Amino acid sequence: MDALTLLRQGPVVPVIVVNDAAVAVDLARALVDGGIRVLEVTLRTKAALAAMRRMRDEVPGAIVGAGTLRNRAQLEAALDAGAQFGVSPGLTPELASAARNANLTLLPGVATASEAMRAQDEGFDILKLFPAEAVGGIKLLKSLAGPLPDLRFCPTGGIDLAKAKDYLALQNVLAVGGSWLTPEDAIANRDWARITELARQASALAQ
Repeated sequence: MDALTLLRQGPVVPVIVVNDAAVAVDLARALVDGGIRVLEVTLRTKAALAAMRRMRDEVPGAIVGAGTLRNRAQLEAALDAGAQFGVSPGLTPELASAARNANLTLLPGVATASEAMRAQDEGFDILKLFPAEAVGGIKLLKSLAGPLPDLRFCPTGGIDLAKAKDYLALQNVLAVGGSWLTPEDAIANRDWARITELARQASALAQ
């Protein structure tokens, strides 16, 4: 699945931190039940790869990818765990090469016009703006639309439900990423109904 098709599955990609793989299936089901199918599991915990594999194998309808990819080794480990796409905070030549060689859809992170141009030179025209709010957010995206009209973005970082609507109104934004769909306390308390409701609210942004 290419990046355009991936981000057209829904308006929000949840940025998920999983500390215990035992909750992975219930968490993914809660999101899918709320209409959110594209799930980014960040490689920030020891449980991430196992959680990714369980979501991929046991939750029909989920499209599971790996976030916080920083190098070739992490990308290969994510592929072994069943990742269907990858997301990175930035882009290096090594990571770009690894993604191409593996034929893995990658959303590389950029924060400036120069980084976006380098990513495009590497063959990527759908990018993750990160950290979105910290680097200029909506104002930056509007400014980039003129000189870089053929690039599209999935801004991530500091975005919540209230801000997401304004981002999604931009012509060069396909979707947004956010961690608000999977609050740490909701996961700890296994409050899947709350997560499903947050997913429903996010999914409704497409209407």
